[in-house]
Amino acid sequence: MTKVLEPYLQVEGVSLKLKNTVILREVSFEAFPGEAIGIIGRNGSGKSTLFKCIAGLLIPQHGEITVGKTAIVREKRFPPSFGALIEKPGFIGSLSAFENLKLLASIQGKTSESEIMESLRNVGLEHAARKAVYKFSTGMRQRLGIAQAIMERPRLLLLDEASSGLDDGGFAMLHNIVLTLKAHGVTILLTSHIKEDILTLSDHVYKMENGVLSAMKGGV
Repeated sequence: MTKVLEPYLQVEGVSLKLKNTVILREVSFEAFPGEAIGIIGRNGSGKSTLFKCIAGLLIPQHGEITVGKTAIVREKRFPPSFGALIEKPGFIGSLSAFENLKLLASIQGKTSESEIMESLRNVGLEHAARKAVYKFSTGMRQRLGIAQAIMERPRLLLLDEASSGLDDGGFAMLHNIVLTLKAHGVTILLTSHIKEDILTLSDHVYKMENGVLSAMKGGV
């Protein structure tokens, strides 16, 4: 008998209001292992807020978010095994790229120094591993943010405007990372206000407008 694949992420009727302003309106979708879900929308449409809810950083007033077997809203927990790049990555400028990632890795203590270097190599920053981050260009900081998101080998990866600030080589790097992680069964969510980015990388595409999420016909 063929085993039915279950979604790794389920978002069901999620609504969020902040300061009397509705940010998310009855958002529902699901994502399976090995899928990349793309969300297109203008800045301020609710994309980053949705990611913060999935990451457990914001708790919506209504609905549920389930990652694996964990009910994020009801249990008020972070998802198990997830990595995220949400909005602009923040790093300590006086520390090197390697030192920043090592400091972040120490929180959970499950990533070795060799795995940190592998993440830097995957984003093309191995040559700058010992360089102070304050000397980094915008594109290099973005690459470091992607390295931070993938270094703990997450099962769920949230990439919010990950291609922002990247050059053509950076976009090719991001494309390769997404394809590789999908092949290893990682569930990936991507946002961008640039439609072409999402269409290139995603299996299914949604549009976010004024906090309402709707499927785009045809997808990719």
